[in-house]
Amino acid sequence: MTATYSSLSLVLLGPPGSGKTTQARALAAAYQLPLISTREMLESEVESGTSLGRQIERGMERGELVPDRVMSAIILHRLDRRDCKRGFILDGYPRTSGQAALLDGILAELGRTIDRVVLLDVPEEVALKRLRAVEPADAVHERFQVWRDNSSALVESYRNRGLLLEVDGSQPDDRVREAVMQAVGAPVGA
Repeated sequence: MTATYSSLSLVLLGPPGSGKTTQARALAAAYQLPLISTREMLESEVESGTSLGRQIERGMERGELVPDRVMSAIILHRLDRRDCKRGFILDGYPRTSGQAALLDGILAELGRTIDRVVLLDVPEEVALKRLRAVEPADAVHERFQVWRDNSSALVESYRNRGLLLEVDGSQPDDRVREAVMQAVGAPVGA
C-alpha cells in the first residue's frame, strides 16, 4: 500500500525494543517519506571520528542521552534538506519534553509542524525478550529506565495536543504494522 500526502511529518516514540525502527521503515516505504533515524545520524557522527563524534560515543557507551543542543543542531541540519520538504518520519527523537519543545522550534523555523506522533508501547519484559540476543539484560533495563524516566511528560504533552496515536507494540510485527498504518491513515483524534 502506498499513500500520498501533500505533507506528513511523523514522530515515532517508544521504549527500546518497541520496534520503532522496523515500523518507521515500513511507514517510510508506504508513504514515500524519508526516514530520519537519530541513531543512524549519531552513529555516522561517531564513525566520522570528530571531537563531537567522540563526545557522543562516550555518552552513548554510558547510556546517556545526547545533549539537547547537539541533537537540535543535527536535527535542524537534517530536516532542512530538500528530501524533507514533503514530510518525514522521525525515529528516536524527541526523547524528552525539552527536546519536543526544541523540535517545535526547529520546525517553526522551517515553517512546519508535527502532524502525528505514534507511540509503540511495550512492557519491559517484551523489550528484554526482543533485545536479549544483542544486549545484556542490565543494559536493556538501564535503557528502558532512561526511557521511562524521560517519556511520561513527553507522551502526555503530545496526548494533550491531540497528536498522539497509541499502538500496542508487543504484538507481532505484521499486526503492529497494520495498526500503525491504520492509525496514521486515520484523522488525528478519530
